Amino acid sequence: MRLELIKRSAPAPAMRFLSPLLGLVLAVIAGAIMFSALGKAPDRALYAFFIEPVSEMWSVHELLIKAAPLILMGAGLCICFQSNNWNIGAEGQMIVGAIFGAALPILLPDVQNFLILPLMLIFGILGGMLYGFIPALLKAKFKTNEILTSLMLVYVAQMLLDWIVRGPWRNPEGLNFPESRRFHEWARIPEMFPADGRANWGFVIAVVVAIALGVMLAKSLKGFEVKVIGTSPKAAQFAGFDSKKMIFFAFLLAGGCAGLAGIIEVAGATGQLRPTVSPGYGFTAIIVAYLGRLNPIGAIVAGLVLALTYLGGEAAQISLGLSDKIARVFQGLILFFVLACDTLILYKIRLSFGAATKGAA
Repeated sequence: MRLELIKRSAPAPAMRFLSPLLGLVLAVIAGAIMFSALGKAPDRALYAFFIEPVSEMWSVHELLIKAAPLILMGAGLCICFQSNNWNIGAEGQMIVGAIFGAALPILLPDVQNFLILPLMLIFGILGGMLYGFIPALLKAKFKTNEILTSLMLVYVAQMLLDWIVRGPWRNPEGLNFPESRRFHEWARIPEMFPADGRANWGFVIAVVVAIALGVMLAKSLKGFEVKVIGTSPKAAQFAGFDSKKMIFFAFLLAGGCAGLAGIIEVAGATGQLRPTVSPGYGFTAIIVAYLGRLNPIGAIVAGLVLALTYLGGEAAQISLGLSDKIARVFQGLILFFVLACDTLILYKIRLSFGAATKGAA
């Protein structure tokens, strides 16, 4: 006796769009049960997660700061996943992008002019692309599993960052704290509304990049190639599309987006390198990509939703005394239910007692 997944002949079109919403509703219900099991009032906990973070203007600014890297990395991963390349290392690519971009204000602190910030952004993109190139090369040349290599490289990047800020790039005037010197004014991303809060133009950059990637995916030959290679490699081969070139394209694009997210994070919100650049944005971006239906434009909305869970987790720590890990669990519930809803839309479950059924997944 076993459960089989039988592919549906014609999934309901409306359900494809309603699936993320249904997944969110189910995640909220499961979250309420979890909070109740922890001895917390579910209504108060959900209020802390979803309403309290946007109840004041300063918290809206914080929401935009947290959403920017999630949108950028989520949009890049949408392209990667649609091309059937499983980049799980956006976190490491973000860190390396932050290191590359921060090199200019740290190593050349006396060079202060309008060219510094654009060069930092370019260096950040190049750093993320370089780090994304490694698992792409290993997959294309040696058929190495990119899930493992990209994930393992995350921990290499984390150790590299920790060594740099505690060693060669440690601030000589920082009282021996493990952090770099603070970036000068020319190396900081300007705030959008200086009088009201900290939100900077990094959010606008993220939205513009996501929209550009969405247009590319929907309207360009490259976007068509991404879809064909991801859904039908044999058809792509007959069409003359090169799957190996697509591996490099997808990883370099996603790595570049992650690297840009890294330098936006350190040049905007923090203003220096620290032992931790990201609280796990690279892994959360995977949820953003799937919640956004693997559409870069959908990643904008999904990025805001997941950024809200980060702020909500912080609010819940303060008002309810919950652990910071609860926010991660809640994000995991969202991904689980979104993927479960997608699966049930595309497949139907059947209990089988005989031999394997042809076409069963």
